[in-house]
Amino acid sequence: MCATLGPAAAQGDTEAHVPFQFSTLDTVRARGYVICAASRPTPGFAQVNAEGLWSGFDVDICRAVAAAVFGDPSRVEFRPLSGESRFAHLALGDVDLVVRNAPWTMTRDTAFGGTYVANSFYDGQAFMVPSSIGVVSAYELENLTVCVANTGESLRRVQSFFFSGQVAYEELLYEDREDLAVAYRIGLCEAISAPASWLHSIRRTLPEPAAHRILPERLSKEPYGPVVRSDDQQWLVIVRWTLFAMINAEELGVTSVNIESMLSARTPGIRRLLGVEFDAGTELGLSPTWMREVIRGVGNYGEVYERYFGASSGVPLLRGQNALWTNGGMLFAPPVK
Repeated sequence: MCATLGPAAAQGDTEAHVPFQFSTLDTVRARGYVICAASRPTPGFAQVNAEGLWSGFDVDICRAVAAAVFGDPSRVEFRPLSGESRFAHLALGDVDLVVRNAPWTMTRDTAFGGTYVANSFYDGQAFMVPSSIGVVSAYELENLTVCVANTGESLRRVQSFFFSGQVAYEELLYEDREDLAVAYRIGLCEAISAPASWLHSIRRTLPEPAAHRILPERLSKEPYGPVVRSDDQQWLVIVRWTLFAMINAEELGVTSVNIESMLSARTPGIRRLLGVEFDAGTELGLSPTWMREVIRGVGNYGEVYERYFGASSGVPLLRGQNALWTNGGMLFAPPVK
């Protein structure tokens, strides 16, 4: 089924507007909600409470897509999937997008029928230590035991880091994240090395999260982002620009709190983002004001980050690379125009 294109396509602008061959949007609308998936519950990113309600950074990305399509962020279903099955379920249409997948690599982006739409979270392997040891940089680590997963890349990065500094240390190897967390919690190691997002999730489970520090240095680059099927350009663009709308909103100072007053702003970028004087939706099969609904229903990127990783979360995680490019980070989105 092909989605209806806007007037420009009807006039033969085939270079700018290629007909969509498969419409996830039509399927989602007919179903009445968006189905999102992640590899497994990860505190801060995706967790479920006793009532079965999901929350977290990644969950809000899904809710934002629902707001884009329906104007209602609650019209979403969230499913945890194992790492072995995530792309298969996506290819079969069992889920509409995967938000907490594996880091973006060329192989994952080209070999399994899925496409990463944009970076939503910049991650990387780091170290976590008890604040009591007085260390504020990974370059201060020495003569201590480090818990690390016994996987090729994670272990090699730790070995390379300490070798380059000619620093003595000991390794304590485990199979997976749960083992690392247990060993660190009971004091078998003074430091733990894993992706910063993992470390943050582990820290949230500790008796005194504030007594532990994730050090700022990164041993790798591991960008995460939503993944959609490769056969639907329309859906890819919708999910991509949902995230871009949230990033642009933060840069422009548009929030879920001030959005009504911003409708009368005179700044061109704000007026285009909120659909006051620019239609960013019709050619995608969405409302001309769909970006407005995303911000109203979920908030801008900074609001979502603060909700789950800021001071109000109780377990803050410095934004670092996930800060806006204007604040020294890597978060950047093309303008709406």
